[in-house]
Amino acid sequence: MNIHKNTRLTPHHRQAIWLAYTQNKESVTSLARRFMVSRQTIYRVLKAARLRLLKPQNSTNNRFKQAKYGMNRLAKVEREIQEKLKKQAQRYNKSYPGEMVHVDTKRLPLLKGQKATDKREYLFVAIDDFSRELYAAILPDKTATSAAKFLTEQVIEPCPYQIDCIYSDNGSEYKGAANHAFGVACFENNINQKFTRPARPQTNGKAERVIRTIMQMWYEKTEFTDPLHRQKELCRFVNFYNTVKPHSFLNGDTPFEVLQAYFSQPVV
Repeated sequence: MNIHKNTRLTPHHRQAIWLAYTQNKESVTSLARRFMVSRQTIYRVLKAARLRLLKPQNSTNNRFKQAKYGMNRLAKVEREIQEKLKKQAQRYNKSYPGEMVHVDTKRLPLLKGQKATDKREYLFVAIDDFSRELYAAILPDKTATSAAKFLTEQVIEPCPYQIDCIYSDNGSEYKGAANHAFGVACFENNINQKFTRPARPQTNGKAERVIRTIMQMWYEKTEFTDPLHRQKELCRFVNFYNTVKPHSFLNGDTPFEVLQAYFSQPVV
């Protein structure tokens, strides 16, 4: 098979993208990040896959029609991807609890029986970069006041360690003027704020990923009777996530086990 010089994805990669999208329900943003290509490229691959066209177009450049050169080219691309992934791992994985906590917000769907004109509630989440410990709460709106209340009452108050930095997108609930409620709450608790690049909320991947997990494992598998029931089930899920659910990133441990091991270390 001929591979064009600008092809970033082999047929194997395209098949993997299609399976991850259709069977594992992985988002386009996540796929683009994992395969190191743009979202537009992922959309083109999915469109071609629906038409059963998983092979890249044939190259018209004779140099790139040589199988040996094509394999060398792929090996070089894979090495480059590996180096980028290593750098990302060094850059994003924190070394102690509270070094960085990622936060995000999601508007929740209406409950069964609610009208389209009824007010929507919002899910706020915070996840520790080091231990993957999760905090979550449902609040009536997406204001800075609600974000500050979530931070102080649902995160800082029960959290057993000092939080040094909060990482968020540039949403109005997290970023604003000097008197912004969330910013004031961070300042009063000696917490630094960092933000994603403008128009790039997907760089807050850990928070986005945990929201997707929450919606898949908690929301889609539970039929809520009312808002209070939904609140209680969220508390149960957070407890399950932190103390029962094994995490592949944590080598099969739970966030609770990681924190327990960390604070059990001898202090010199």
